[in-house]
Amino acid sequence: MKKLSHLYFALGLFLLGSFLSCLAMTTPNITTDQSALLSLKAKITGDPHEILASNWSATSSVCDWRGVTCGSRHRRVTALNISNLGLTGTIPPQLGNLSFLMSLDMSRNNFYGELPHELICLRRLRVLGLGINMLSGSIPSWVGSFQQLRHFSLKNNSFTGFIPPSISNMSKLETFNLQFNSLQGAIPMEIGKLNKLKQIVLDYNQLSGFLPLGMFNISSLEVIALQNNSLSGSLPSSICPRLQGLTWLDLSLNKLSGAIPPSLSECSKLQVLRLGGNNFSGVMPEEVGNLTALQELYLGENNLIGVIPEGFGNLTALKRLYLNENNLIGSIPQELGRLKHLEQLDLGSNSLTGSIPAQIFNISTLRQLGLENNRLSGRLPSSTGCGPCGLINLEWLVLFWNEFDGVTPASISNASKLTILELLGNRFSGPVPNSLGNLRLLTNLDLAHNHLTTEPSSRELSFISYLTNCKYLQILYFSENPLHGFLPMSVGNLSTSMERFYAYGCGIKGSIPDGIGNLSSLMILVLGGNHLSGPVPSTMKYLQNLQGLSLSDNQLSGSIPDCICKFKRLYQIYLGQNQFRGSMPSCLNNISSLRGIDFAGNLLDSSIPGSLWNLTDLLTLNLSYNSLSGSLPYETGNLKVVTLLDLSGNQLNGNIPSSLGGLQSLATLSLAQNKLQGPIPDSLSHMLSLQFLDLSNNNLSGPIPKSLETLLYLKHINLSFNRLRGEIPSSGPFENFTYESFMSNDDLCGAQRFHVPPCPSPRIHKSSQKKVFHMLGILSGIAATTIALTTAAILLLRCRRKDGISRNTDLLPMGLPKMISYYELVQATNGYDESNLLGKGSFGSVYKGILMDGTVVAVKVFTLLAEVTSGSFDTECEVLRNLRHRNLTKVIGSCSNLDFKALVLDYKSNGSLEKWLYSHNHCLDLLQRISIMMDVASALEYLHFSYTTPVVHCDLKPSNILLDESMVAHVSDFGMAKFLDEENSVLHTKSLATLGYLAPECGLEGQVSTRVDVYSFGIVLMETFSRMKPSDEMFKDDLSLKSWIEESLPDATTQVIDANLLGRQDEHFNEKLECISVIFKLALSCCADCPRDRTNMKDVVAALQKIKRQLESFPNISA
Repeated sequence: MKKLSHLYFALGLFLLGSFLSCLAMTTPNITTDQSALLSLKAKITGDPHEILASNWSATSSVCDWRGVTCGSRHRRVTALNISNLGLTGTIPPQLGNLSFLMSLDMSRNNFYGELPHELICLRRLRVLGLGINMLSGSIPSWVGSFQQLRHFSLKNNSFTGFIPPSISNMSKLETFNLQFNSLQGAIPMEIGKLNKLKQIVLDYNQLSGFLPLGMFNISSLEVIALQNNSLSGSLPSSICPRLQGLTWLDLSLNKLSGAIPPSLSECSKLQVLRLGGNNFSGVMPEEVGNLTALQELYLGENNLIGVIPEGFGNLTALKRLYLNENNLIGSIPQELGRLKHLEQLDLGSNSLTGSIPAQIFNISTLRQLGLENNRLSGRLPSSTGCGPCGLINLEWLVLFWNEFDGVTPASISNASKLTILELLGNRFSGPVPNSLGNLRLLTNLDLAHNHLTTEPSSRELSFISYLTNCKYLQILYFSENPLHGFLPMSVGNLSTSMERFYAYGCGIKGSIPDGIGNLSSLMILVLGGNHLSGPVPSTMKYLQNLQGLSLSDNQLSGSIPDCICKFKRLYQIYLGQNQFRGSMPSCLNNISSLRGIDFAGNLLDSSIPGSLWNLTDLLTLNLSYNSLSGSLPYETGNLKVVTLLDLSGNQLNGNIPSSLGGLQSLATLSLAQNKLQGPIPDSLSHMLSLQFLDLSNNNLSGPIPKSLETLLYLKHINLSFNRLRGEIPSSGPFENFTYESFMSNDDLCGAQRFHVPPCPSPRIHKSSQKKVFHMLGILSGIAATTIALTTAAILLLRCRRKDGISRNTDLLPMGLPKMISYYELVQATNGYDESNLLGKGSFGSVYKGILMDGTVVAVKVFTLLAEVTSGSFDTECEVLRNLRHRNLTKVIGSCSNLDFKALVLDYKSNGSLEKWLYSHNHCLDLLQRISIMMDVASALEYLHFSYTTPVVHCDLKPSNILLDESMVAHVSDFGMAKFLDEENSVLHTKSLATLGYLAPECGLEGQVSTRVDVYSFGIVLMETFSRMKPSDEMFKDDLSLKSWIEESLPDATTQVIDANLLGRQDEHFNEKLECISVIFKLALSCCADCPRDRTNMKDVVAALQKIKRQLESFPNISA
């Protein structure tokens, strides 16, 4: 207490000294004011509109200058408003000489530097607006001397340090806005002394500590905005008795905990209540239902339990209700059907049960309904979407992973504005309604994992013919349904925008229609696990964008067509378990993007093409159970990154090449049931990742190499039915093997447990024996150390093939920082519990997990339905193991086999750029957007110029840009990345980018260079500032995002800028508009049609740094 008294005493002396220094100045007059303003003009280094340069002149009266207001009595400057002029410069100390100044507004410019101490002399100030600039340093304690101040805004600057307690001296303050800075520490408890305060806006800082209790005693408060900080502690139990005028309370995205106090109901004028993204626990108070003025209630992403209060049905003014990602149980109250103004309802990722109340389907204003990842059951009302009382405005209906049953009501098609319909993972039965074809705006339709059938009167999948009316359809999933029909020829009339077609395990019969070749935009085609027969249609050669093809587990026949070699973007091809005959295509080596090949279980009877071994980036190769002949060449060792090599069940002969020992990433090697002969190469001991080895049923001879004892991760070995001799090794992994692994050989000996006779003991002199043991000990220690260091980053996972053929598969590439087992991932994610689900996509799910050492990670699990893309995680590891940059996402580890594939990544708490651009409860200001794009540009600059071999990302888009807790951007998902070789700066056939972000040369010529990333960056840059996806439904025919932006410049830029960044109500918004157009011009320069005309990333980074100084002053801040 004594120290605090000394502090206030020192502060008082300081303020007194400052006051006396103000008095000591020369007696001020209008000349003094003129001199002060001319000093300000002299500090302006950028005046894009030449307003001060042309208007502030000594030849005219100061009171006539632009932005200057003089008092009628003393003819002194009383107000200075130079906001939103695009000015750049510093604030001069002479500004403190404007001693009659009552209002100072310099906001929305590019002023930088610190606040001069001389401003303390402006003791008449009532308004101080310096927001949306580039000011830095700490907020000085002398701001407390502005005792007449009503409005104080330093928002959207770069201030650091703490909020000074001296603010409590500004006793007349009404608005206090410091949002979007980098302030730290606690909110001063002295803020509770500001008893006239109406608005406290401190969001998007780095504030920590507890909420000051005194704040809740300020009866004049209307707005409290503290979201996106690191505030902790709990809310006071009596939060509202004195906050009778409070309309806005936003404490979301902090670290608050404890219960939500029922007393919130006493804040009867609340319109917005956001407490989501915290750690609140307990039940949701029923009393919140008394806040009848509430328009938005965000309690999602907490740890709330219990049921949804029925009283929430009393919130009749509510437009948005978010209770997602909690631990709620019970049923959805039918009382929610009374919310007749509701537009968005998100109850996803809870444990809700029961059926959807019919009343919900009568809320005609509802646009988005998310009930995914619950345990809801029952049937959808047959009147869903019908008539004037139905969901006529519904755009999203997301019900996946529940327990709904019954038929899919045909009347759902009356919700004619639907763009996303996701019914995955339920128990829907009956025919797929043909009326779904009436949903003309549909882009995503997911019906997978249900019990849906075809129309009884039709032998075909008739619903596909009706879906041809959906001209915007991009994603169609209906896998794992007992459809048992034929694919109609009309499949070729589906949307030309179709990118993903999944029909796995549906009992589809007949042949593949020729019309499939019309789907020219198709990237993923999955028809595996059906009863398809006949040859692969030649029209498939037109699927030039295909990246994944799965036709496995059918009865397809004929030869494997050479046309697959025209799929220059093909990543994985699965043709296993069919009846293909003849030879393998010799042109496969032309598909340099290929990472996975599965031709197992066919009738192929040629030799393996020598060109196949040139696919040096191949990760999995399965040619088992055919009739392939010939010998394995030395070039088999070229597959340096392969993780699975299964050639079993063929007629291969000759020796096992010693070059296989160089395959250090190989996890599964099966050469069983062939005609191989000769010894087992000692070099196999170099395959440090090996965990499954099957050489059984051959004619191998000689000893079992003792060096195989060094294979620490070997879990299974089968050397039976050969002609092996000598001692069976007994150390290392051989300690766990049984006699079945070695049975039916010529003359093996060893331990009794192997059911072989003991080996004869060699006679060794005792002293020599000691030396041998000593040397073995040293060598074993060296070997163990070497293996441990080399394999510490290799992740292992054993699995079993469902048909009885063992297929333990790929491990991590070398160089990952730690080993993570499948079981640790199960434990880390609590058994992949839905409460840890971060998001779901077409290729899988991402879960939040905590490893045993406490590391928080993101676990990206690929689903079986996405088998054609599952190999991408190996490439991601291969790329990132050698790259280090602050703006690249780090891969910690992975788990991989044919039935389970996962990447373990650094957890980024703020999700993706896509989430922030398009989610209802996220908003990025202009400063954040330009900073994010600078981060992305820096990452690409590193990839293109700072690594020994240029790396091309190949799939840059907002969903692959992740944001950490400090909103620093990290480029992720390197599963499609490419290394450029040293001699060529352009590669062919290696583009795997997403449509809309794809450079034109990729689509036309299959070329990949660093300029491909530049093009994608330009598209992302446009999207970030326009908030329009390149795949938006408005972009069709000759209109694209690029041409839309290009045609708008410079006269119609307002039509393309995100409305959240610039509103017509903004003062001088034309000048601001002109500045923002510079960003679009840079984006267009990145998207030139000719690659050589595009700006390189070094120049992009430099341009963004220059633009940032001019543009970070114009984000959209409503408060």
